[in-house]
Amino acid sequence: MAGVLAGGRSPVPCDVDGLRAAVGDDGVAVLTVDRPAKRNAFTLAMWAGLPGLLARLADHPRVRALLVTGAGGTFSAGADIAELREVYADPASADTYHAVNVEAEEALAAFPRPTVAVVHGACVGGGCQLAIACDLRFAQPGARFGITPAKLGVVYPAGPTARLARLVGPARAKYLLFSAELVAAGRAETWGLVDEVVPADALDSRALEFACTVAGRSPQTLGAAKDVITAVTAGRDPYAAAQPWERASRHAPDVREGLAAFLERRPPRF
Repeated sequence: MAGVLAGGRSPVPCDVDGLRAAVGDDGVAVLTVDRPAKRNAFTLAMWAGLPGLLARLADHPRVRALLVTGAGGTFSAGADIAELREVYADPASADTYHAVNVEAEEALAAFPRPTVAVVHGACVGGGCQLAIACDLRFAQPGARFGITPAKLGVVYPAGPTARLARLVGPARAKYLLFSAELVAAGRAETWGLVDEVVPADALDSRALEFACTVAGRSPQTLGAAKDVITAVTAGRDPYAAAQPWERASRHAPDVREGLAAFLERRPPRF
């Protein structure tokens, strides 16, 4: 990991080629898709290794926010097509591949801390699927987004399709899936697919600044907000999602610390 997002972070153990992660004292973890010679295309081993790496990050006592990015100026070009050709030579192997792929996406969507995709360059296919599984997406103007299974004859899984439709609406989800065309970051922002477009040379700094801000907020408040909003968008009961957080908040120290910090005119120490 190089540049702004390196920041003296300590590596987190990962035995999967193409994935690496590190955590800083600022509470921010950075997960990097690191296969630049293949434009960060995902192999089956990478999909399979992602849930375990995310679990280690979720269990890490310092992690308050997660940035997901790609090495070498590309977020991810999606699945490794050469491997996918082998996978589709056998129906059972195709079933296994898609199950592993969806499990990886769901693990990222369920990550218990706020997540931000930091998108340079191409964010296509499975790469776009991962970015959409994050809570937010920051991108440079030159980033391109697309979901391209219609070029390959692949049936896009139901879970990612539903998540895309909830994010951008049914018509725009159809536009992306029907056409398999790439859209620029500016257009993606107007659709709600991107939350901030930042000049390329400032993107990593801005994403890190935002993640540090989030890392300083109450984990209790953020956890409740994430669970309730997820429940709303998935058509589940938001009140049931909020209830355990509300009960815990009556005893946890976050509110007392937040109020004390406000009255004492100092940053809270959650």
